[in-house]
Amino acid sequence: MEKVIRLWKPVKLEQAWLDCDTSLLDNITPSWFERRKKLSENSKEYKDFLERLKREHAIETGIVERLYDLNKSITETFIEEGFEKSYLSHGDTNILEDDLMAFLKDHSDSVDFVFDVVKEERPLSTSFINQLHQLVTRSQKYIEGRNALGQKTKTTLLKGKYKEMENNPTREDGTKVLYCSPDHVSSEMDNLIRIYNSNADSVNPLILATWFHHAFTTIHPYQDGNGRVARLLTSLIFIKHRFFPFTVLRKEAKVKYIKALEKADNGYPQDLVNYFAEVQIRNIQKALNLKEITSVSLEEVQDIFAKKVEQLRSEKVGKAQEILTKRRNEVFKYCSHILNQLMQNLKEKLNGNADVSLASCSFDKPEKQHYFYRQIVGYAKKHQYFFNRSYPKAWLLLMIEMEKTKRYQLGISIHHFGYDDTTLAIGSFLEYKGSEEEEEMDTTLPLEIKPFVISVSDDLESKQKSIKEYLEHALTISLGHIANQM
Repeated sequence: MEKVIRLWKPVKLEQAWLDCDTSLLDNITPSWFERRKKLSENSKEYKDFLERLKREHAIETGIVERLYDLNKSITETFIEEGFEKSYLSHGDTNILEDDLMAFLKDHSDSVDFVFDVVKEERPLSTSFINQLHQLVTRSQKYIEGRNALGQKTKTTLLKGKYKEMENNPTREDGTKVLYCSPDHVSSEMDNLIRIYNSNADSVNPLILATWFHHAFTTIHPYQDGNGRVARLLTSLIFIKHRFFPFTVLRKEAKVKYIKALEKADNGYPQDLVNYFAEVQIRNIQKALNLKEITSVSLEEVQDIFAKKVEQLRSEKVGKAQEILTKRRNEVFKYCSHILNQLMQNLKEKLNGNADVSLASCSFDKPEKQHYFYRQIVGYAKKHQYFFNRSYPKAWLLLMIEMEKTKRYQLGISIHHFGYDDTTLAIGSFLEYKGSEEEEEMDTTLPLEIKPFVISVSDDLESKQKSIKEYLEHALTISLGHIANQM
């Protein structure tokens, strides 16, 4: 018998969604919102960055939907330079060049349309969604499918109109997926908008955007183009709340996006919420490394510089620095507390067969802060972010010594991330200390652990769980690496 899954159920914002943990994104948003104000006022780099994100969305959404393919080099060129047909070479794409450029133009115009709608504060409505569908499918004439006999078919695509026939695809494993039937689409879309509008001001925007995306995909209101419209509408919700367009990269489509959607289909939405958070964090971290001042005029730069120097002397800035110092120290003390716990647990496991100790340098000890400069600089370069050396740093060192000439040390560095002074990175590196002959060598071992980036604009308590998980993960990876070398 044919296996069938009915994904669509009458749209609701269920408690499982409201209970989702949003701390992954919440950890960094206060700093981002403050930084965004400054970038929006002065930074040409920020404006250019947004244009690159728009072009990336336009490219990747068509690849994920299998409308076309583009190789990596031309993708990078298009993102950086813009959509010019002259940049294309033979083999860059798998469809006619004119068709590709038409699709990219449609997708690009659709992203611009979403930004314009947000700027105009136009409410989300079914009529707008139909307009968006019409625009994003402007150059698509047909939808390809298969009939009951498995034969390929071509049907004229209805643009800006809900589906008139079932669009229930069959997965690779032979499972047939049932979306909302055509006779219920109109009422379900009205219901979707009603629930969204009634919760727009009270539900965390990460949950709201992810829930809306998932609900829309289970309705599948159009004959084709549903994925493209879903990602554009998700982008709209994020942009309304001062975030970035939502883009699924081709390399993530199957391994993260589709798998997380399927878990949400089964009533477990946390993975999907986490993935949507990761996409935003990726762009926020890039944006935090954008320069605020990009003017080429000496007079303009002098004016901005003079203003900043004057601000540094103000009482308000002094108070802000006091709060920043206090919260930095709280982060250090909490990391020290967790690493002490981890050290004690490890000592018990080792049963005296190795020495384990913990050294540290807090933010208020400048005489020790120059230690591990090389490691921190290398770590920041590897993970492509700006490390501001002018701010104080702190570090902790968990040392595991098995013999006098064989010691491993896990370094945890707490330092500023990017150009925003309220953003901290907690980074991890593992070193091997062997014989005297080896001391002159670079002893840093390759740990594939990205920095954990947090805002210290608000209290630490909401971030403690995430910090603890990061430190546990760093120790887990380090011990595994050491064990593999023994």
